Amino acid sequence: MNIQLDVLVTQIIGFIIVLMVLRKFAWGPILQNLDARRERIKNDVDAAEQLKHDAETLKLKYEEEMKSIEAQARERIQLAVSEGQKVAEEIRAEARAEAQQLREKTKADIEMEYKKAQASLHQDVVQMALGAAGHLVGESLDDDGHRKLVDKFLAELPGMKTS
Repeated sequence: MNIQLDVLVTQIIGFIIVLMVLRKFAWGPILQNLDARRERIKNDVDAAEQLKHDAETLKLKYEEEMKSIEAQARERIQLAVSEGQKVAEEIRAEARAEAQQLREKTKADIEMEYKKAQASLHQDVVQMALGAAGHLVGESLDDDGHRKLVDKFLAELPGMKTS
């Protein structure tokens, strides 16, 4: 092998110059771009993790709010049910009171009709007694005489027995 020292030294020097030029103009910017990209990716990952943490926080907050809303809804339903029961009880009480008033009015009406019927029966009995007394006596009595005769007849009426 025949090595030419001057060619070898020239190639080594050329290689070193190329390395220095590449280092200054190519590797420096490439490494800077890689470092910048690495930093940008790291920042994006950190931002994504922060967003994930924020989303979990919001999720927990909304779950708590949903529980609160559900509790309020149950409370309102219970309130509405109790209010409905109260209104139903008031309606039942009012209906009972109206029924009682109707019974009392009906009872008073019956009592009044009974008294009317009694008075009418009394009048009819008086008229029959006066007619019968007039036929039996055969003479006409004056009003005072009629009254005495009727009162006597009515007094004896409860003691009579029907055969």
